[in-house]
Amino acid sequence: MSGDGSVERGRGGGPRDSNRRDGARRGPAKGRAGRGGSGNRGGANHRSPSRGGSNRRPTPSDPARAAALDCVEAVDAEGGYANLVMPRILADHRLGGRDAAFATELAYGALRMHGFYDAVIAYAAQRPVSKIDPGARRVLWLGAHQILGMRVADHAAVGETVSLARARLGVGPSKFVNAILRRVSEATREAWEARVAPGQSRDAVALRHSHPSWVASELASALEADGRVSELAQLLEADNSPARVALVARPGLADASSLVDEVPGAEPGRYAPTAVVLSGGGDPGAIEAVRERRAAVQDEGSQVVASALVAARPVEQGERWLDLCAGPGGKAALLGAHAALGKATLDALELHPHRARLVEDSVKAIPEGVVSVAVGDGTAWGDEAAYDRVLLDAPCTGLGALRRRPEARWRKEPRDVADLQEAQERLLANALRLVRPGGLVAYITCSPLLAETRDVVARAAGAEVLDAREAVASATGTSPGDWGRGPHVQLWTHVHGTDSMFLALLQRRLS
Repeated sequence: MSGDGSVERGRGGGPRDSNRRDGARRGPAKGRAGRGGSGNRGGANHRSPSRGGSNRRPTPSDPARAAALDCVEAVDAEGGYANLVMPRILADHRLGGRDAAFATELAYGALRMHGFYDAVIAYAAQRPVSKIDPGARRVLWLGAHQILGMRVADHAAVGETVSLARARLGVGPSKFVNAILRRVSEATREAWEARVAPGQSRDAVALRHSHPSWVASELASALEADGRVSELAQLLEADNSPARVALVARPGLADASSLVDEVPGAEPGRYAPTAVVLSGGGDPGAIEAVRERRAAVQDEGSQVVASALVAARPVEQGERWLDLCAGPGGKAALLGAHAALGKATLDALELHPHRARLVEDSVKAIPEGVVSVAVGDGTAWGDEAAYDRVLLDAPCTGLGALRRRPEARWRKEPRDVADLQEAQERLLANALRLVRPGGLVAYITCSPLLAETRDVVARAAGAEVLDAREAVASATGTSPGDWGRGPHVQLWTHVHGTDSMFLALLQRRLS
């Protein structure tokens, strides 16, 4: 944008963001390649190979961008969840391969980064985004993400987005979209960051990485408690990097090394011996072991913390285990597979009947008689001292898995933390009642927030907090010193490449 030397004209280079895992920098504007449009907007002569789905032949009307807008509208206007609505939208538009990858990257990136893009749009429009028509605002998110967050040539990003606006919103709004996106395209990502989020304050870092300020503040406190005071920017950046798909090879049912050999682009997980990471695309549901429930999609961090309960001490024949909040069933199936090998049994409890049915589906491959699924309230269910081990994967804000859910960060509020904390404390109290004296409870959250992790554990009565690092080390074949200060284990997305899972291991006192 002219008139301010802090925003450079032309293209210097782009930063790493949600779609730039390799950190490559963008080239000059006139030579920079990207996914073009029809006619003279980004034709074949103006493209070179690029990441994701951005290098493909254009079509006269662009169904990939239309699909991305459908997803953004379904999430932002209708309260949908991107991971649930996008497969249907891709099917409706008959998109596959690179087109589907491009549409997904565009929609998810726009949803994830719209906090930052709103600041850019407001500056370019010289008005608050609340004064902009919501439909035009969503289209502008898509255009801004192509310009500032993807390898798409400026002329293609602007031209195709304006065409989309004209088709969906009409001529007048499309002219507004055109004017704003042209202003956005006049500067680099770094230059816009310097303008709308200057300095190194926590709020500025949060805005540059498109996180609500309160979320960034809570994450910063959790990092500090774990001895990682200066790592907020790295964590927020990792939240904006889409996660690779990880599979769990359920023990006794599937072998991780065999899956690596069978599945193109697969490689062993970094920590869990059960983990397989898929580096390429493709549908995990097409893998035979996944269809047969011998394997499943599951974050490697989830595998680590669940397996730690098993590895904490030798399993004795006849032990009874409980998964207190079992839905949708990934950890229950992993525990059930371990239980079958150790001649133990597992009860899987779930509050909601429809989620209990998901648990039943997840454990189909476990030998009959090992896993029993029940519906009930985990804060009050069960007989005292009935179990040897209890896994409590407590309901939480999910702020440790923001890379998987592009809309999640914008739907949480500070009051959610307090509401969840009360439920977490009641669930942990009942878990300790249900386990026998000397028995083990694994308290797990997919959130690193102190209010949901350390604070809950600190208030637990009648329990001794064990050093969870030893159990994790045993489960992963690593050293306890690899897992932080202890006694808890906090995984971090930017450090371990997993969701930011928390694990505390508690033992019920003998008296």
